[in-house]
Amino acid sequence: MIKKENNFHTGVLMTEVLQGLSIFPEEVYLDCTFGGGTHSKEILNLGGKVVGLEVDLEAIENAKQSFGLVEKDGVWVTPEEKLKIYWENFKDLDTVVERSKVEKISGVLFDLGVSSYQLDTAERGFSFSKEGPLDMRLDSRLTVSAKELLEVLNEGELYELFTKLGGEHHARSIARDIVRYRRTQSIETTKDLVRIIGEKKLGLDKIHPATKVFMSLRIAVNDELNNIKQALPKAVRALSIGGRLVVISFHSLEDKIVKDFFKNEQHLKLINEKPIIAALEEQKLNPRSRSAKLRIAEKI
Repeated sequence: MIKKENNFHTGVLMTEVLQGLSIFPEEVYLDCTFGGGTHSKEILNLGGKVVGLEVDLEAIENAKQSFGLVEKDGVWVTPEEKLKIYWENFKDLDTVVERSKVEKISGVLFDLGVSSYQLDTAERGFSFSKEGPLDMRLDSRLTVSAKELLEVLNEGELYELFTKLGGEHHARSIARDIVRYRRTQSIETTKDLVRIIGEKKLGLDKIHPATKVFMSLRIAVNDELNNIKQALPKAVRALSIGGRLVVISFHSLEDKIVKDFFKNEQHLKLINEKPIIAALEEQKLNPRSRSAKLRIAEKI
């Protein structure tokens, strides 16, 4: 089925995810963040079927090659139709389940955040280390980019954005510098923004000074936190009794939403009380896995 090795993105916590989903042959699993398809590939190898959702058309283009997909009525499928991919945001998973006509969903997977490919592609504007346009849209159909957000938000709104979504301690001065800069020239590229942020935090934090600002802009542009809040109840409704909900998060705001939902949802039983993290060996091989937290629950 799979044409070639997939190098779009490497999924983290593979063994733990597969154990969490508890794969059974011929049963259907919803991969709400298909990305490079590495998790889905292993589900297929274990005999499962996958309905995938992906907002990034570039990821779907990659999957067409690596999985041998063909388009059929606006859906990308393998010849055997063991895998179907929909160009949709996971907040609309209920619509996808209805369109796919699947009666039983045995597992739902979310691998939140952005992929390695998206971060490494300068033209997407996610990375402060690569010069590119300030875009940051995961879905090209979205109308507002990071550049446009920086143009229209006032100083107070920028401060609130960087504080609430990024936890940025220098939010006030960064917001002030952005407003001052744009009075004379537009902020066009990632490097423009990095220069405005400057070296305020060097020596104080181990992370790059622009990390939290870029993260907060990306979350805002793609409305990531609200999407998670909308999607999780829909995932529970889609699951069959005994089905598993598996979520990988990469920062505290995501994880808090997932943790609170799992704790308060009466139709879920926790499989792991504390989040599962990557083993040291995986962290060495894939640094992105260091911040990953995996939570698993079962529908009751």
